[in-house]
Amino acid sequence: MRVVSWNVNSLRARLHRVEELLAQHQPDVVLLQETKCAPEQFPHEELAAMGYHAADASSGRWTGVAILARRELAIEDPTTELFGNPLASEARWVEATVSGIRFASVYVVNGRSLDHEMYFVKLEFLQAIADRAGDLREKGPMIIAGDMNVCPTDLDVWNPVAFEGHTHVSAPERKALTRVLESGGLVDAHRHRYGDDAVQYTWWDYRAGSFHKNQGLRIDLHLVSESLAGQIADVRILRDLRKGDKPSDHAPLELELTD
Repeated sequence: MRVVSWNVNSLRARLHRVEELLAQHQPDVVLLQETKCAPEQFPHEELAAMGYHAADASSGRWTGVAILARRELAIEDPTTELFGNPLASEARWVEATVSGIRFASVYVVNGRSLDHEMYFVKLEFLQAIADRAGDLREKGPMIIAGDMNVCPTDLDVWNPVAFEGHTHVSAPERKALTRVLESGGLVDAHRHRYGDDAVQYTWWDYRAGSFHKNQGLRIDLHLVSESLAGQIADVRILRDLRKGDKPSDHAPLELELTD
C-alpha cells in the first residue's frame, strides 16, 4: 500500500499538481491538508475523473483536510469529530477506515509564537489527538498523518540555533507530540525506517531560495501503529512536486507498506 500525506496549500489552486501526483505515483490513499475549500467547492467530481473519491472536512479559505482513496477502495465510517478539539469549526481533522486501517488526516495549529494564545490552543489540539489515538489503539491499526507543525527533534530543523525560542521546536510541543505516539502505540515512520541517518525535510519557506539551499523543516509525519511498523518498506519525499508550476511550500510525503 502506498499512502501519501501532503499539505497542498489550496487544493483548487493546485489540483493539477494533485493530478500529477495521482498519475505518476498511483497512491492507494492520500491525506491532504490545507485544502482551503468551502464544502460546496471541494472538487469531488474532478477527483472522480482521476479515479479517486474522498471524505473531507472543509470550512473555507484557511484550513481543510481530506482523505482520498482509489475508487475501488471503500472509505468507511468517515468522521470529522475530535473530542476535545479547541478549534472544532476549523476543519483540521478527518478520519476514516480504508482497507482495514483507520486513517486520520490532520492539520495541526501553527501556534504563531510561544507567548501567543494560539500556542496554548496548539498544545490542547495535540492533547486531543493523543486522547483519540489512545481510544483507537485497541481497535486496530491506524495511521495519523499530516502537517503536525512540530519538528520532533533538532535533527528535523536545518538550523536549530536559528529556531531557538520559536514555535515548532519548543519542549512542550515536542512532549505533546510524544504523547500522541505513546498514547496510540505509534511510531514515526521516517525515524523508524531510517533512524537518525537520513535528513528528510518536508517544508521549505518560499522565500530566499530556501528549497534550493535545503533550509527546511520536517513537520509532515506519518504516525503508524506499531503493528504496522514491520511493514514499512520506505518513506520518501516526492521533491519533484515541490518544483515546477505553482508548488506548495510542502512536498508530498510517501509511505510504502508491504502487504
